[in-house]
Amino acid sequence: MFRKILIANRGEIALRIIWACRELGIKTVAVHSTADTDSLHVKFADEEVCIGPPRNDESYLNVSAVISAAEITDAEAVHPGYGFLAENAHFAEVCRECGLTFIGPSPDVIRNMGDKAAARRAMVAAGVPTVPGSEGTLDSVEQAAEIAETIGYPLLIKATAGGGGRGMRIVLEPDDLVRQYEAASGEAGAAFGVPDVYLEKLVLEPRHIEFQVIGDAQGNVVHLFERECSIQRRHQKLLEECPSTALDDDLRGRMAEAALTAARAVNYVNAGTVEFLLDKSGDFYFIEMNTRIQVEHPVTEMVTGIDLIKEQIRIAAGEPLSFTQSDVKMSGHAIECRVNAEDPDTFRPSPGQISTFHPPGGPGIRLDTACYAEAVVPPYYDSMIAKLVARGNTRGEAILRMRRALDSFVVEGVRTNIPLQQRIVSEEDFVRGRISTAFMERFLESPVGSGKG
Repeated sequence: MFRKILIANRGEIALRIIWACRELGIKTVAVHSTADTDSLHVKFADEEVCIGPPRNDESYLNVSAVISAAEITDAEAVHPGYGFLAENAHFAEVCRECGLTFIGPSPDVIRNMGDKAAARRAMVAAGVPTVPGSEGTLDSVEQAAEIAETIGYPLLIKATAGGGGRGMRIVLEPDDLVRQYEAASGEAGAAFGVPDVYLEKLVLEPRHIEFQVIGDAQGNVVHLFERECSIQRRHQKLLEECPSTALDDDLRGRMAEAALTAARAVNYVNAGTVEFLLDKSGDFYFIEMNTRIQVEHPVTEMVTGIDLIKEQIRIAAGEPLSFTQSDVKMSGHAIECRVNAEDPDTFRPSPGQISTFHPPGGPGIRLDTACYAEAVVPPYYDSMIAKLVARGNTRGEAILRMRRALDSFVVEGVRTNIPLQQRIVSEEDFVRGRISTAFMERFLESPVGSGKG
């Protein structure tokens, strides 16, 4: 087992990794920008190293600075968390070259699955269902037009690199193709440095279902059931839950087997997530694989009782999985609400100093956060400040507990989306499980969802 791990991240995920390391008896090193000097992950780590000014590219994305921090503190491994360098194959390679263990999959797997066109080809070869579309990166808008004639409209143009909805455009009819192709390619180039895009048939109002998988170096690969992530705005997830109300045992089994097939096809080691779209007829399609721990991993931990971060660390240290597939059981229901420092009506970020912070508690409640009263929410990073998770023996109980927790969660000094989340978990379609990726669009247009009326 490792003696010391450097955490190449910030905020709540850095704290989450620190807690796992403490339970494993491992020392931790926090890296931070000058904007995060007073952050909790800096205070609770055993050692800390300032790696640069607030801007991401000068601190948390500065590979040389992160590696130097690991070397001067004699860290043996690096945990990237999610975001920043977590899916950066170059960073994983540099870690290896410098004698550091990267806690995640191999650089080749990160690179191949991060290129969505390459990932699609790999899944087609493995027999995993995929959305009809181009076999790889598009060479031109003329090629896109030819493929579009074959598979029909509406279509989705997607960047081969990156995620989060950037470099993604919907094409409803042929007249829109050129404009949306150029827009997607231009945005992809600006956001990821790679303008390449590919084409898929647009599945209308699907449900977004992802399966948590984890594998070790001994060849064992298991799944830990699904998470439903259909509640999202502009491809950014707002709420996740497990289990999904859309899956029965048969469909769950078939999707789980497809996820395992995907992981085995690329010899996946460590934690990852295989994401699918589920259409109204019950057909499902692979869309991508995230080669890292997910923001919403607590949902899975709450219903399985398995600590995914500790498993990641053990696997990276060469140990086999501490459980088998038959050991993985799903108990109860869990819901996670992402709490962002943003205006709940306009979604504009709301950085600043928190004056009051009263976290919720009680049975079945978990809060992952690095916030506290008088903490500063800087304007330089993602606006998520907390992940609130409620578990119940049933979905109904989980919803009631989430409502209670949101009602008692007090954050002052900055605006948050807590009022929005309160409205979502009280909305009738959500309560009845009638959701899809189109849920938020309709919800925000309604008088209740928009706060109007």
